Amino acid sequence: MKTDLIIFDLDGTLLNTLEDLHDCTNYILKEYGYPTHPLDSYRYFVGNGIRMLLERALTAEARDSAPLERIYQDFLAYYALHKMDKTSVYDGIMELLLELQKRNIKIAVASNKAHEAMPELMNHYFPQISFSAVLGNRPGSPIKPAPDIVYDILKITHSNAQNTLYVGDTATDMQTATNAGLRKIGVLWGFRTLEELVQSGADFIAKVPIDILKWC
Repeated sequence: MKTDLIIFDLDGTLLNTLEDLHDCTNYILKEYGYPTHPLDSYRYFVGNGIRMLLERALTAEARDSAPLERIYQDFLAYYALHKMDKTSVYDGIMELLLELQKRNIKIAVASNKAHEAMPELMNHYFPQISFSAVLGNRPGSPIKPAPDIVYDILKITHSNAQNTLYVGDTATDMQTATNAGLRKIGVLWGFRTLEELVQSGADFIAKVPIDILKWC
């Protein structure tokens, strides 16, 4: 089947953002007097937006009494200043994106990261790539695994689901693609496991980025 468009998740798929998310969340937790967490814990805290990240990082006892909106706003402000301290492009991703661009396959990004954080990240890490659409978590739009963000990208890029691939590293990504009727590729260099990707219905598994070309 011909592929006209590939939609990528961002965190854990194109960019390794885990350390910055870990550092920023732990900073905010410490500021409010809550316990912090080791890096590996954040592999399972992330994936469903910043609000859910913060709720997962709080202790069960703290969730009921914590000033969640204030913590959320403080996190956004702090992350805006530190989101590129340690974040990096995964090995092989730039080569993959350049090849897709060379083949005239449209490239888009669908993320649960706050939409306002996206432009600076994309311009900084991917200056050579012309993305057809880049969408994050926007007010009034449900986060993944709701398929709305995919539908918006299909509309923006004048694409159809049958000729679109979705690439991500978590069960949330696989469910998003399922909900939108897309073929889906799970990647092994991200935050979650092979078992999670298989159990959540990945059609294909990519061990390294260049593998994705096999299904285009």
